[in-house]
Amino acid sequence: MRVLVVMNFGADPATPQRGRWVIDQVDALREGGLDVDLFSFRPGKDQYLPATRKIRRLLKETSYDLVHAHYGLAGWCAQLAGAEPLVVTFHGTDVRHRIVGRMSQVLTRRIALVAGASRALFEEEAGRPGLPLPEGRSAVLPCGADLSRFEPVDRSEAKRRLGLDPQVPYLFFPADPDRPEKRADRAREVAERAGAELLTGGGIEPDEMPLWMNAAHAVLVTSEYEGFGLACLEALACDVPVLSTPVGIAPHALRDLSGSLCLEYEPEAWSDFARGMLAQPDPRTDGRPRAEALSARRMADRVALAYRDLLSAAPRDTAREESEPGVGRVSGGDIGNDGVSR
Repeated sequence: MRVLVVMNFGADPATPQRGRWVIDQVDALREGGLDVDLFSFRPGKDQYLPATRKIRRLLKETSYDLVHAHYGLAGWCAQLAGAEPLVVTFHGTDVRHRIVGRMSQVLTRRIALVAGASRALFEEEAGRPGLPLPEGRSAVLPCGADLSRFEPVDRSEAKRRLGLDPQVPYLFFPADPDRPEKRADRAREVAERAGAELLTGGGIEPDEMPLWMNAAHAVLVTSEYEGFGLACLEALACDVPVLSTPVGIAPHALRDLSGSLCLEYEPEAWSDFARGMLAQPDPRTDGRPRAEALSARRMADRVALAYRDLLSAAPRDTAREESEPGVGRVSGGDIGNDGVSR
């Protein structure tokens, strides 16, 4: 099977982690035996027309069994370029945004498979509509955590390698603090109340992200919404405690997990819990088994099965089915100058 994957949110110097989850999935699909090309273009309204033309050329030059786009605007480029059949995985902002969300709703009527990064994207959230559930054309296809990178590291060693003070207790906010929906203000409030120093993401190299998680006493996911919430799983893969609002995969991943918290944001409750983590010399949670169930490898297997279902002309309505709560059952190379990874 030959597949073209399209995305428009690749890394740049300011956000080196961005888009890595799609590359991890592409790598896992290749490891599973699929022939996958990756076309990535920069975000920005001036990029969409050139990207559409490039995709059209790729489709003329190469015979693909299907095209899989990540995020709604990349999906529009692939659809206008003539991609068929077309799978689009929506990841969050492309569903909840007041303008792009409406465009995504229209796009779902023109593609072969409507996929969400989590079941939450098929549901209304905070007054924002979710994706439709077209009969026989819906699936939940997360990207999953790369367990080869995210694993437990001695906390003192992680601090040493990052040049952090070994005596200072840290909490880690893994998102870009400039993204308003991630609510860095909440993370700052928790850290201040709990008496910890806050570390923030946004410009961290992908290979260093596991060190930052392991250096912290806990990871804070304070988001208003998440399409999937990969940072939660990545922290669990490191056995690092997580405090998260009930968004994306968090309610499933953190359910009944000792040493972690899934709760609507309440400053006092969150700060009390964080203080309990900070009072321990080396707090850990038994999170890796949860992350293994939702690893990049396992999620790639789901994606490959969705591809086969689609090409066999007998797709299931997979967003209505579950093998694990919160996940619908559907059972990298370097990017070159032309934007295509092979």
